[in-house]
Amino acid sequence: MEENRAKDNPQPEDSQSPSLQLTPRPPESRSLPAGLFTLPFRGRRLKYEHNVHALIAEQERISAEEDSDDQGAVLPSDPSLNSPGTLKGKGKEIATMASETATPAGASAVAATEPKVEVRKLKKRKVLLMGKSGSGKSSMRSIIFSNYVPADTRRLGATIDVDLSHVKFLGNLTLNLWDCGGQEAFMENYINQQRVHVFSNVGVLIYVFDIESRDVDRDLATYVSVVTALAQYSPSAKVFVLIHKMDLIMGAQREQIFNERVRLAKAKTAEALQNMAAIGGHAPERLEIQPFATSIWDQSLYKAWSAIIHDLIPNLAIIEEELGRLGTAIEAEEILLYERTSFLVISKWSSQEGQRNPAVDRYERLSNVWKTFKASLAKYTGTSRNADQIRDFTLKISSLCAVFMMQFTTNTFIQVVMPPGEARFNAARLNTAIAAKHFERLDSPAAIAGASAKGTAAGKDAAASGSGQAGMAVSGEDASGDGP
Repeated sequence: MEENRAKDNPQPEDSQSPSLQLTPRPPESRSLPAGLFTLPFRGRRLKYEHNVHALIAEQERISAEEDSDDQGAVLPSDPSLNSPGTLKGKGKEIATMASETATPAGASAVAATEPKVEVRKLKKRKVLLMGKSGSGKSSMRSIIFSNYVPADTRRLGATIDVDLSHVKFLGNLTLNLWDCGGQEAFMENYINQQRVHVFSNVGVLIYVFDIESRDVDRDLATYVSVVTALAQYSPSAKVFVLIHKMDLIMGAQREQIFNERVRLAKAKTAEALQNMAAIGGHAPERLEIQPFATSIWDQSLYKAWSAIIHDLIPNLAIIEEELGRLGTAIEAEEILLYERTSFLVISKWSSQEGQRNPAVDRYERLSNVWKTFKASLAKYTGTSRNADQIRDFTLKISSLCAVFMMQFTTNTFIQVVMPPGEARFNAARLNTAIAAKHFERLDSPAAIAGASAKGTAAGKDAAASGSGQAGMAVSGEDASGDGP
């Protein structure tokens, strides 16, 4: 053990010179709650607390109120959570917590004292992607969800009628993406003959305006008809307006032209609501639109789609809260959570140091960088562009920072920015890997429960038992730093 320490921490040749190594703060100085995840590393403990008893109780309550044919299944409590036991591995002892916490009575007490947690079930959200033919709708969809590079979109043909795709997003969320052809005959059909079918139960409308269109008035008239139908059949839907192909506008004029198009879109939105009120419909008093200037040739596309997806993700508030607790526990400067396929930033957390970063558009820039990097790997390795070319990535910049990215849960990747220091960096990597098993349950509770209900939960229950969920602690006194 001492030899391992000597290898991991070589001393300078001059024994009289002061050590330049980072001296981590002792655990007592860190204002962290007593955690369930505890990993010793070089004599130092990092702790990450979580408790899913309230999560399970709330899931069961919601499921009891729903019909049995609802798409989200009940999340069963793992029997192994209620029986004390011990698992051993690599000199570490994984033991259950005290019986009052592991028993059902203890779980009820914890659920009663913890703040109420909202747990959503499996969601299918209808997303309409509409706009004039040739405005770039299919191109942006292919870049975001099919990992096309911008140059490849030139081979895409015009969309005929509706191109319906089901995009699985973060396990619990399935986007029913309706890419609607923009030819006049199709738009007329959507607004009249198929009005109820197309505009019912819509979660989000994404309307794309082509900045180089020569018939702006006709485009706006079509937009008014679409918003009127949306307000009639899906009054609670959110509307995103994308002013697309902004790369064709000179840089000095972009902001002015964008603001003018947004002004027109807002005026026409108000006109659509007035039309709805005139025919006696129950339209919302006000419909807020969220505008974005986009182009497939830069990071603006990722900014817009990250905002679109952000509000649709189930359990997002819980994920963001737990991500902040993880960042505090591992002393990170910044954490980004990416969706696995699209690499859209779905959640982020920054410390006070991370908030000082002057690059306010770094999130969408990073999405663009990772997608481009994945495309290059696919090209030179001969793998599918939808494959996971990246499993683990580390970048260390001497005295500035250290970055690692890894697959976090089934549907996410995590990127962590750490301050300099080898011991802190390695401890953060190991603790992040441990915490991933807790986030897996937050990522996809309905999917896990559905598998259990079908009798295929043997493997998943074993994974949940080993992950430390709902009251298990990783402990040990081995200071050599070997991970479990």
